[in-house]
Amino acid sequence: MKVHLKHFAGRILIVLLMLFFTSSAPLADEVKEIRAMTKEKVDIVINILKDKSLSKNEKKEGILETIDGLFDFSLMARLSLGKKHWKSLSKAKRKEFSELFVERLKLSYLEKLDLYTDEEVVVDEARMTKKNRVEVLTYLVTKDDKKEMIYKLYKTKKKGWMVYDVDVLGVSIVQTYRSQFSGVLKKDTMEQLLERMRSAGELGA
Repeated sequence: MKVHLKHFAGRILIVLLMLFFTSSAPLADEVKEIRAMTKEKVDIVINILKDKSLSKNEKKEGILETIDGLFDFSLMARLSLGKKHWKSLSKAKRKEFSELFVERLKLSYLEKLDLYTDEEVVVDEARMTKKNRVEVLTYLVTKDDKKEMIYKLYKTKKKGWMVYDVDVLGVSIVQTYRSQFSGVLKKDTMEQLLERMRSAGELGA
């Protein structure tokens, strides 16, 4: 009886190992693909910035077209406002807030790119933090410095993997905006916040 139990336990162990390795291999491959996809998009942006034949407007258009396929700006808008305030908005107000937020975020992104000189962006490792969540570690490298950035991606049903947040030097873009919006809404109404965003108030990160 003990012999049979040993054989049975051995078979169970083999089955579990097979299940582990067959399920983790595609997972590892997918993480590699996410890293490669992120690197491709980052490289495109850097190449556009370096292209002296392009005008400033052409560079901005090319960059926005590239990041539109990488960032889930709508989700970033919802996360930045926070669940409590988002639920309080009507469908029309949610749409308006998202559009104003996305416009503001893209403008802020482009303004920061204007500061680019000859830095190198190194896309390092990608790791899965939980199911359908991956972080891609990157560095902005100069001759004297190296700044860390982490792209946080999740898996969408229709568009695949997209960025929902970025940590720059350990600071989350989404959390930074959420803190700003929360501070404004402690003393002002949602309508007043929207009005400030309509008139391009000082809410950019």
